[in-house]
Amino acid sequence: MTRETTLTKTRLLAGKWEGVLSVPESAPAPQIEVLSQDLRIEDVEVHALEATGTWAISVPIPPEAISDGVQVFVIRDRADENRVLNSFAVLAGEMVSDTLQAEVALLRAELDMLKRAFRRHCVETGAD
Repeated sequence: MTRETTLTKTRLLAGKWEGVLSVPESAPAPQIEVLSQDLRIEDVEVHALEATGTWAISVPIPPEAISDGVQVFVIRDRADENRVLNSFAVLAGEMVSDTLQAEVALLRAELDMLKRAFRRHCVETGAD
């Protein structure tokens, strides 16, 4: 039985999103990147845990990424840019009337990622 790649949030504390990444034992070390509004978040920490194929992920939320409204952070492995491992949203400023705005922001971020992947696929295959 092979293990699927999963990233599970463990907590959000003191401006850091933390999670545990489980990958198949034969998989190479993950190359995690976090994007928010197409900007790459720096200082993402990835540490191997004692269990084989398990990694601790820590994503700092930079102060400049926090502003009024919903900020969506998308976590993915650079080896497979088309696959979102996890995501989270930070709401700040005036109260958001409901979570629908956060969901729409997340869908927009994922749609933008899919559009880039589709365009890249068209270029690579010569499709119009």
